[in-house]
This record gives sequence, structure tokens and C-alpha cells, in this order.
Amino acid sequence: MPTRAEDAVKNHRAAAMLFAECARAMREGELIVRESAKDKEFSFQNWVGERLSACNLLYDEPSRNAYPDFRLIDYPVGFEVKGLGYPGREANYDCNSQVPSGMHHGREIYYIFGRYPAVTDGPRYPLLDLVICHGDFLNCDHKYVHQNKNIKGFGSYGDIMIRDRKMYVAPTPFALTKGTAHAATFISNQNTNTPGLIPRGKLTRTETARVVKGYSFDLSTNIITPTTVPNPSATNAKEFFAFRPDRTGEDVIMS
Repeated sequence: MPTRAEDAVKNHRAAAMLFAECARAMREGELIVRESAKDKEFSFQNWVGERLSACNLLYDEPSRNAYPDFRLIDYPVGFEVKGLGYPGREANYDCNSQVPSGMHHGREIYYIFGRYPAVTDGPRYPLLDLVICHGDFLNCDHKYVHQNKNIKGFGSYGDIMIRDRKMYVAPTPFALTKGTAHAATFISNQNTNTPGLIPRGKLTRTETARVVKGYSFDLSTNIITPTTVPNPSATNAKEFFAFRPDRTGEDVIMS
């Protein structure tokens, strides 16, 4: 039975293999094909699926409500795909009801961020830049479990239910780093020598002093108030390593 550390190296290599194929396809102009004018993100997801197939990385068939989008069969790793129109919103993205993390149900998670033109002349368009990053780069908490809750008794007759459906917004790697725009970058938690990839930066994220434990919402004032507690892992530094297929462009550093 492989250890967690052995799995992490194995997963890193699978993610690096996918990254190298995505970077090649981006460099050689293999276009994203939009099947629907309103469905650009899933078009990028399909593009990633083609790259997985090119690498012979078998995966469970994705579905709209599954997380992550691609779950590999031969590796305990999954890939969540996030397509972003450019120019446009790039500082953060909507995670919907799934907080980003580097681990989910025993699988390591890597996130794939790709930017493409926000306005296109037709259904085929290029990938402008790409970041594949380990989920811990976005959030290293593996313990939090999302749940929707509700309360009853609201309204003048006391028979209206309020549903607390939490939505999360996280920073993108393009906002967290410098040197990732208009390039292809792989950010891993493993500093493993990977054939075909060149180290291009060491990135450090430090855990915050306090974390949000909960919040309250005053329905009369519409004010939301967080409750924070000391973070037992405060000041812990998490190290990540940036790779590229070549030495062109800037090295990658934290913003």
C-alpha cells in the first residue's frame, strides 16, 4: 500500500504530465471549441479532457454537479477546471459551494485555470494562459466540510424558511503571483525533478493569525458579522514550486 508521501509524488507526476501536454497544445495553437455561446467554461473543460486523453490518463466521466471535474482512475488525484474570460475578472473566482482545497475524499486536488478571449468572433478561440496549481496553494485546510442549513419561522406569519446556502470566492493564481500572466505555469507542493519541466520559482504562503469560525446576520440591519478565533497553525509557511516547459518569460514570485 503506497504511503501518502508516495502518492503525492505519483500525483505530482500525473499533474506534471497533463501540464506539459496542455502547455504544448497552447503553444501550438490547438483551439478551444465552443459548443454553445453560453457555455465557454465547459468548452475549456472539454479541451482539458482532450489533453487528459492524449496523456492516456483515464478518468471518470465528468458531470456538471461532480467535484472535482476530472477524477483519475489510476491515480488518487482529481482536477478542477476553471475557465476565465480575458480581459475580465481575474483577481478572484466563484467557488460556488465547494471551498478550494488540496484534498477531497482521499484524492489530492489540482486546479486548472485557463484564460481565453472574453469576446470571440466564432466558436473557436485560443487559450491565452494557463496555471495548474495544487489546491493547497489556494487553501490548505482539509478539515472543513461544506453544509447548507436552514431556519424556520421567518416572516409575518412565521412560516417562511431561510436557507443558508454558503458561496465562496477565492483568489486566482493570477492574483496571488507575478509572472503567470500570458504563460503556462505549473505550481506544485512537490519539489520533485520532473523531466521536461524547469523550476521557475519558489512560492511561500503563510497561514493567517486568525480564522473565521462562524458569522451572524442581522435581518433588520443587513449586517453580517464574522466570529474569528486564533489559528493553531498561525505563521506556518507552506512552500510551493513553480515550473515551466522552458526558460522564457519571468520567474514566478508571490504578488
